[in-house]
Amino acid sequence: MAAAARKETGAKSATKAASKAAAASTAEETAAQDHAGKPTVPDFAKDEDLHAYRQMLLVRRFEEKAGQLYGMGLIGGFCHLYIGQEAVVVGMRMAAQDGDQVITGYRDHGHMLICGMDPTGVMAELTGRRSGYSKGKGGSMHMFSKEKNFYGGHGIVAAQVSLGTGIAFANHLREDGRVCVTYFGEGAANQGQVYESFNMAALWKLPVVYVVENNRYAMGTSVSRSTAQPDFSKRGVSFNIPGEQVDGMDVRAVRDAGSRAIDFARSGHGPYILEMLTYRYRGHSMSDPAKYRSRDEVARMREERDPIEQVRRRLLDRHGVSEDELKQVDAQVRETINRAAEFASHDPEPDPSELWTDVLLDARA
Repeated sequence: MAAAARKETGAKSATKAASKAAAASTAEETAAQDHAGKPTVPDFAKDEDLHAYRQMLLVRRFEEKAGQLYGMGLIGGFCHLYIGQEAVVVGMRMAAQDGDQVITGYRDHGHMLICGMDPTGVMAELTGRRSGYSKGKGGSMHMFSKEKNFYGGHGIVAAQVSLGTGIAFANHLREDGRVCVTYFGEGAANQGQVYESFNMAALWKLPVVYVVENNRYAMGTSVSRSTAQPDFSKRGVSFNIPGEQVDGMDVRAVRDAGSRAIDFARSGHGPYILEMLTYRYRGHSMSDPAKYRSRDEVARMREERDPIEQVRRRLLDRHGVSEDELKQVDAQVRETINRAAEFASHDPEPDPSELWTDVLLDARA
């Protein structure tokens, strides 16, 4: 009896072991398939990493200086900083071609700079000076540059999505081969006009890439509390618009996904959605104390996922760039930003007569 029981117990143990081994094998195969199905992120060459490093530093140092000027009372009104999200706009710009257009929301200083707009003109507009891009009359949310194909940062939530779709429609009619990269946040993604735009863009196969900059908190409410479907890359499924989630803290991943999306749109296949998983270090605007999240959370993101620090480590560890070389890059960027801030602090304000210029009057009045 005892021997039979031992034999039965041994058989059960062997069966369990075999089941576990089979399950493990299946899990390994599934993991391998999942990994194989996901595109690997190509490494950057030394010059690409140096370019990305300089460009992201330009945005960060500009935003840090803008925050200082706001605190000094030299910038009034709203001021939404882009600190932490630099890899998104730099990576997308590296993927785009000359002539491609950009339109975005109010967190827009980085987009302007990476489009090639002069930091001095941008800063002068923030401080309300006559040499600003809108003659000092528009501020942060009313800057445009036709020359650089930047069609504005827009203060009305999600307004730029329908406008960007319209720009893509013009490209489609002209057959000029251009793509409009249209940025908006995860909060704006719940606006109705976004889906009207998606429908038209898909119906007419417009050359537009929709970039959702998901920094997790919209104004101050986390995605988990405000959004039933938090995977924004799937928001185009009902319109047959492909999409993918991207590590928005890794400029290489952004450039890689951006290249695929822009090529797709440029080739006549229609719109594409990229959800950039990113993070802003500051509040929604300069007036936001950001009490809806912990300091530890922000510190952890800075320490573990900072987009600029990732590139810096690669330059030091893989490309043989010295600390002194990187310090020199930073010094050059700081000099550029300091000159812009100095100019923007002393440039004259617009003449009062400017109140009557650039005003569209209704001829019927």
